[in-house]
Amino acid sequence: MRRSYGVGEALLDAWAVVLPIDCSGCGRPDRALCPACRAALRPAVHCTERRGVPVWSALDYTGVARQVIAAYKDGGRTDAVGVLSASLRSAVVAALAAVPEAAGSGGPGIHLVTVPSSRRAWRQRGFHPVDLLLGRGGLAPTRVPRAVRETSDQVGLDSTERGANREGSLVAGRRLDGFRALVVDDILTTGATVLEARRAILEAGGEVVGVATLAETRRRHAVTDRSSETR
Repeated sequence: MRRSYGVGEALLDAWAVVLPIDCSGCGRPDRALCPACRAALRPAVHCTERRGVPVWSALDYTGVARQVIAAYKDGGRTDAVGVLSASLRSAVVAALAAVPEAAGSGGPGIHLVTVPSSRRAWRQRGFHPVDLLLGRGGLAPTRVPRAVRETSDQVGLDSTERGANREGSLVAGRRLDGFRALVVDDILTTGATVLEARRAILEAGGEVVGVATLAETRRRHAVTDRSSETR
């Protein structure tokens, strides 16, 4: 193990000479993610609720996690995909484990449903952040809801404004009788986005067993439970 780590470090040093880069968490040179920031991104899965819906999140959206996720989503730093995908996968696994009949990765008959990016976000990024993380983690995303209208950027909106901004913005487009879903998203704040996806699925006859997110802003919401993955 010690030898493998040394080889890996040497390769990173050599690559840094060819293509200089800095850590997307702290700005340290010559590493896409330095060891300290990698450690800070170790998942600590916890469960909260939004309107009675259980939400499992891997990280707190603060500090290093906030910097790295923002760089990934809006700065094109897809070199963090490997670390972030492992964190998101841990939240998905915890959420599925909370559904008795869904034991095992993927859960029989349970689809991992992601929320579509806005046209504006797709033009800016050229990729869907959550789908990319799930795929890297060996999970198959399903995009059932589709947008029926454009929404505003949620940044700067309060909880009421976020709810109004998202309300009625998604539709399933087909009947979902017998369809079971775990809604998966990147950042949880008020929950307006995931709750809108849930509404669209329920309205089409489907069932939502819960929500899993990469990170959560916990300023106004207390943790209600904690999974064994935090130990």
